[in-house]
Amino acid sequence: MQDNGGPDRSRYNHAMNSRDLTFIVGGARSGKSAHAERLAAGSGLPVTYIATARVTGDTEFTERIGHHRARRPAHWALAEAPLDLAGALDAAAAPGQCVLIDCLTLWLANLLCPADSDAPLPDWRERLDAFAAACERAQGTVLVVSNEIGMGVVPMGAATRLYVDELGRLNQRIAALADRATLVVAGLPLVLKAPRETS
Repeated sequence: MQDNGGPDRSRYNHAMNSRDLTFIVGGARSGKSAHAERLAAGSGLPVTYIATARVTGDTEFTERIGHHRARRPAHWALAEAPLDLAGALDAAAAPGQCVLIDCLTLWLANLLCPADSDAPLPDWRERLDAFAAACERAQGTVLVVSNEIGMGVVPMGAATRLYVDELGRLNQRIAALADRATLVVAGLPLVLKAPRETS
């Protein structure tokens, strides 16, 4: 079942008074972020974009961030949350608002591979729990973007395996909480989970 990603404001009407959580997952350059941005723009709601990327001296990665910035509407609010994603979501989510989080992949990398240490943050598990709890209590429309990286070979190295395993577990956790889940492949959004239609 495909979702064309176009504006569908009726899907978000109930988000004025309750939570509407959509989980969007896909591989690198799959079009997942662009799909999430189309959903946010089509919601008809004020949008807060929560960026989880940690700014580094990597020129190529800085260019990627610039590409995402250039694609976003200038009137969207921006919050940067490389570590405290739960706090950022709590601050932005509200009835009549749309929050777009891009993405869980980079956020988890910040927790497990901090810039100033060779070891994960000591409270990384608590931060995952806090974010899941924030998703459960969030009001309004929330769009969460992540990568699917577990379809290849088992990676070498304990640190890499930990990251792949924990991202897979985090994706499952947020997908279970979500009202909707979409897999984006080659720019095509495929619906994995949707609310049951009521007569």
